[in-house]
Amino acid sequence: MMPDIKRYIIYFLFAVLPLMVLSCTAGSCFDETEAYVKASFYNNTARKLQAPDSVSLYGLNMSDNKIYDKTTGLQPAHIPLNNSSDTCRFVITINGIADTLEFRYISYPHLISKECGVSFYHQLDTVLHTKHTIDFIYLSRKTITNVNEENIRIFY
Repeated sequence: MMPDIKRYIIYFLFAVLPLMVLSCTAGSCFDETEAYVKASFYNNTARKLQAPDSVSLYGLNMSDNKIYDKTTGLQPAHIPLNNSSDTCRFVITINGIADTLEFRYISYPHLISKECGVSFYHQLDTVLHTKHTIDFIYLSRKTITNVNEENIRIFY
């Protein structure tokens, strides 16, 4: 029979050592890391939340400019902002009628977690738009984060 000390060492090696090895393994990031402007669509006549029949959205002077292409049932739209600029311009087509949107904002870094790293959040200052189909835009939350909260309401 084994002396007690050797038995405890063996128990330690089989029980505690695997936990120590696993605790040093890098974790995975499961959090949302991108901060988008979340834009909900409202029917201006009925003053109620209503997805348009079709939405197209593309950025002006952006490398990957097509964001939505005749998307149906879109609610809300996730609009990306450029971290290295303080202005972004888009063409949005709602039910076949085009308008332009211009966002003016400040970007700042925000630590999500050790696993996910840093993301950029934004503080909206102004939203400008043409009025072909958009009647007005209401800023419901000026801080743009990775949380799924409405930032603007587009009344069309």
